Amino acid sequence: MDDISPQTIFFSLLLLILASAYFSASETAMLTLNRYRLRHLAKHRHRGAMRASALLENPDRLIGVIMIGNNFVNVLASSLATILAIEMWGESGIVIASLLMTAVLLIFAEMTPKTIGAMYPEAIAFPSSLLLNLLLKLLHPVVWVLNRISKSMVKLLGIAHKNVAVQQLSTEELRTLVDESAHQLPAQRQSMLLNVLDLEKVSVNDIMISRNDVAGIDLDTDIDTIRQSLLNSQHTRLPVYSNGDLNNVIGMLHMRNAAKWMQLDHPNKAELMQLTQEAYFVPEGTALTTQLVNFQKNKRRNALVVDEYGVVIGLITLEDILEEIVGNFTSNLSEETPEIYPQGDGTHVFDGSTSIREVNRALGWRLPTTGPKTLNGLLMEALETIPDTQVGIRLHGCCAEILQTKDNQIKSVRMWPITQSGSDDLNEMQANLYD
Repeated sequence: MDDISPQTIFFSLLLLILASAYFSASETAMLTLNRYRLRHLAKHRHRGAMRASALLENPDRLIGVIMIGNNFVNVLASSLATILAIEMWGESGIVIASLLMTAVLLIFAEMTPKTIGAMYPEAIAFPSSLLLNLLLKLLHPVVWVLNRISKSMVKLLGIAHKNVAVQQLSTEELRTLVDESAHQLPAQRQSMLLNVLDLEKVSVNDIMISRNDVAGIDLDTDIDTIRQSLLNSQHTRLPVYSNGDLNNVIGMLHMRNAAKWMQLDHPNKAELMQLTQEAYFVPEGTALTTQLVNFQKNKRRNALVVDEYGVVIGLITLEDILEEIVGNFTSNLSEETPEIYPQGDGTHVFDGSTSIREVNRALGWRLPTTGPKTLNGLLMEALETIPDTQVGIRLHGCCAEILQTKDNQIKSVRMWPITQSGSDDLNEMQANLYD
């Protein structure tokens, strides 16, 4: 070492510190890469992403070559620093070199490069993958031996070695990812993605048209009544049934076929029945994700929902499911939810058959959706009786006033949030109803 000048040692020391910084930054950058973005870039043939992805397929080998390189340059740097310190300060230089190298390596070869690697993982990982790939090929035997020794030590400690599983996102993790991507996604697209994730939590009886509200054709009525019902219909397909009971459904009639029937010189019910398509039934409780696939598989656009006894309880359409994803196809509140009637005093009047999900979606309320599906069911469950008119109740952050009951059902109800500041008449009504 006497032939080596202090300047050469010092210059070599600087190079070794830079090499240590490179290994530290590369390690952090490679391990903090966004794996999903990395796969996306690799699929699009990005060379740096392809190299990094190949290295990360065997993380134990990657970490092994980085640790070999990093430890080698750190030990060599410490040795050179000790030699240089001894030449400058004698035996006391050992302690000085140890203190100085600890600080220098910690700041310039560990903390700073790792921080930079975490901040700019792609900018560092992609170029450094070239050298890491070369080192892995050159040091493959050493890496293999050290990995085998490491795995053996782990096994002796009683820890089972498992291959690193491919990272997969759960539904809730994917929801969090979409939520955190709000600044990169338009609000409408973000809402659609979240609604798609929610489909598996919603069943057909959550969004179906209840049996009492299903429009159809009763074959027991006269021809003129049937013709008038078809002319006034706003639906593309209608169920055709007999005896005034939807359980006696004969089939589904497409309005295109209905138009052909009405153009006949002497239309009759037998010809109308021949134009119907066999009805499609689905059980209640079917998840919307499943039903969407079933609609596609069976080439159908609507289905009758039946309970466990085979009784028809409602109708579900493909449009209903699509609206759960993209939202209603109209922008006016009264058009979106014709059962909701805003009042001038800030309250809302609802049909008793209004879906609780529609109320929550239209007004931003948080009425429970795990039990009854309509306001009528929710209120009767809370009251535990069929109420008379002018009965009021507080439930789930809202006040409700029963306006009309008929046929053992609540036909209309007025509701408003408890926190809402209304007019003096509204406050007085609240006091009369609930005090």
